[in-house]
Amino acid sequence: MKICVVGAGAIGGLMAAKFALADEEVTVIDQGAHLAAIRENGLKLIWQDGGEHVVKNIAATGDFADVGPQDLVILALKAHYLESIASKVPSLLGPETMIVTVQNGIPWWYFQRHGGPHDGQRLDSLDPSGILEKNIDAARIVGCVVYPAADVPAPGVIHHVEGDRFPIGELDGSESERVQQLHDVLVKAGFRSRILDDIRAEIWLKAWGNLSFNPISALTHATLAAICQFPETRHLAAAMMQEAQDIAGKLGIAFRHTIEKRIAGAEGVGAHKTSMLQDVELGRSLEIEAIIGAVLELGRITQTPAPAIAAVYACVKLLNKTILLEGAGVKLGDAA
Repeated sequence: MKICVVGAGAIGGLMAAKFALADEEVTVIDQGAHLAAIRENGLKLIWQDGGEHVVKNIAATGDFADVGPQDLVILALKAHYLESIASKVPSLLGPETMIVTVQNGIPWWYFQRHGGPHDGQRLDSLDPSGILEKNIDAARIVGCVVYPAADVPAPGVIHHVEGDRFPIGELDGSESERVQQLHDVLVKAGFRSRILDDIRAEIWLKAWGNLSFNPISALTHATLAAICQFPETRHLAAAMMQEAQDIAGKLGIAFRHTIEKRIAGAEGVGAHKTSMLQDVELGRSLEIEAIIGAVLELGRITQTPAPAIAAVYACVKLLNKTILLEGAGVKLGDAA
């Protein structure tokens, strides 16, 4: 299968490396030092058990025009960067090309092929100009939820922290030959995958924790375990998750876990820095709208109050503005 991964960071790089190791024809699109390192040395994957692979059979480019039509396009950029590349995505598409989005939080296509009372409604928090909807046909999209955790310790290097699950599903819940094909490619690459008839329920299950743990970690510089073991932040996370559950319930979503079980799962990951905390430390723009802003928008659409989510959203949004204005990250260090 011809696979193009747009954004070979932590998750995109993990997927690209594993697909290439499974002898798929893989191209990555990236930029800067990371792209240069992949071109020069290949993509190094450090697995959670310490095993290392240097993957050489990957094409790497910074130009969409170099790639041509693919069988599968994986959009692995963070949600707030998708607008910048949306108009270039059509150059990667053939008649049957699948598109898989692997962003955190609520996806921009949430109400596309939904079938409910809000079918087709655009989420302004995620696609304010409509550029994603215009350039990325929802009929091509297969939904996916990403459970692995990974990071990029150096250009051209992907470190897998834990997890290997990628549940997938058609947006309208139907069974299809292509979703089975995608499942088989993921399994061949060494991932676990299930085909779901309600991918949005699984998206909510993952987003349920992200919307609380990511911004709380960004504001406090605490790891998942630390947030869960500190009574006040554990209570705040639970309050945010209850508000999210209320919103999701009005959209017909039922959670198969309790809030306490979800928090216990996060605690079990240990001293892991969330992706948003990593971005704070590196001075990167934060993935706020997909992780927390879109949940607030869904709250407004369903007329569901969410004061705890709104308060944390306001604080982390100001933090993001400060980071961008100052052009610097914030990382704890030794006291003077």
